[in-house]
Amino acid sequence: MKEEIIRFENISRFYQVGTVTVKALEDVSISIYRNEFVALMGPSGSGKSTMMNVLGCLDTATAGKYFLNGIDVSKRSDNELADIRNKEIGFIFQTFNLLPRSSALENVMLPLIYAGMSKNDRSKQAEETLGQVQLADRMTHKPNELSGGQRQRVAIARALVNKPSIVLADEPTGNLDSKTSVEIMGLLEEIHERGNTIIVVTHEEDIALHAHRIIRMMDGKIASDIVNPNIQRVKPIATVENES
Repeated sequence: MKEEIIRFENISRFYQVGTVTVKALEDVSISIYRNEFVALMGPSGSGKSTMMNVLGCLDTATAGKYFLNGIDVSKRSDNELADIRNKEIGFIFQTFNLLPRSSALENVMLPLIYAGMSKNDRSKQAEETLGQVQLADRMTHKPNELSGGQRQRVAIARALVNKPSIVLADEPTGNLDSKTSVEIMGLLEEIHERGNTIIVVTHEEDIALHAHRIIRMMDGKIASDIVNPNIQRVKPIATVENES
């Protein structure tokens, strides 16, 4: 039996812009199960970014209930949501969001500082995670000394270092060339195969085809939710040469 990890019950998110009420999400109900690989798609203004923010506990719904690992997080305080984010969810962003003056290792260690882990344990866990993304030889490099693909791998390692149950990737290949995009999607496939639930927000059809399930948003509602019959697979990242 599939284990439900995310459940939206009639979730709505409205914004007030002057005298106009913008319905970013309207009465959305959905379940996502452990170890699914889901692509969330939709044009600009469809609600996919708002849905990602609510999924990631970066925003709260105006109405409805959100259950994460069986816990209703709909009415939690900002501090409680921050704690949930740090423990349960790893974020990967299009723009990497790395600290420019910090090394790859220091960037990956950052979530562990918030988790209260000792310095030695932080360093060990961050080193292990960088090894998993094939960057064991780039730990002391700063972001400006790395290629775009390597910077995104550092960001992926940072997302994984706390061993979250869910990885949320917002346009993870948006700033990468096509070859590097394929490598990054191969890495996400490896992470999925290790047991993580992956949710990728994208507007690119070829990226969505790596997912097992494709959810399309339109006007704040789910327009379609299908199992992907044409899954694209790429070779493991370990067989891809590091960028110079």
